[in-house]
Amino acid sequence: MTERLESFTALSFDCYGTLIDWETGIGTVLEEWAIRRGSSLSREDLLVAYADKEAAVEAEQPALLYPDVLREAFRRTGHALGITVTDSDADALGVSVPDWPAFSDSSDALNRLKKHFKLIILSNVNRAGFAASNERLGVEFDDIITAEDVQSYKPSRQNFEALLATRQKNGIADGGLLHVAQSLFHDHVPAKQFGLPTVWINRRHNQEGWGATPEPSAPVTPDWTFTSMAAFADAVDQAFA
Repeated sequence: MTERLESFTALSFDCYGTLIDWETGIGTVLEEWAIRRGSSLSREDLLVAYADKEAAVEAEQPALLYPDVLREAFRRTGHALGITVTDSDADALGVSVPDWPAFSDSSDALNRLKKHFKLIILSNVNRAGFAASNERLGVEFDDIITAEDVQSYKPSRQNFEALLATRQKNGIADGGLLHVAQSLFHDHVPAKQFGLPTVWINRRHNQEGWGATPEPSAPVTPDWTFTSMAAFADAVDQAFA
């Protein structure tokens, strides 16, 4: 990678997994359900069982709103594990997005980064869900692209085509956009297919496996890797200094 961090004018972000702690959000609901059903499965076991179910629903039903994706993915997870998922159980996950916490460093890091870059969201969520999460993030984004807007979910090419169109709309030059995300599967593999440089926020650096995110579909090498948003913001501040 020959570019330097200070050479970019805009950052696009995944939200869930990168800025919002979706594993805590999803895992809390799944764990409470499993305990009620008398299961001894750990939160990590449940997240791993869930991961490919959500991705499959998003690929099969790209126009489905995210709360309904969560409901259907939960039902499929229960079926795969042989544990009953009632409508009430499914609804508990479907309405949970506003309760998902932000990572403790997200708000401060975003506000520091906004001093240097335009900020864009590219998220697998519906508009209402992101609006609730954005209240936790406490920053005004220059543009927001949701799955509801695109009628598809990452890693679909449509989402990244929408991102490139947004880049042009916002007057960001070719080569001026840097994509920032935790998920290699949802973000880094397709971003690289479009020639976008990427930053990996490796939130699971101290954990084995992929958790709630499917394993990447192809080998991929991000251009920068940080273990937190705070570390990324520190590197940016140093670069601009």
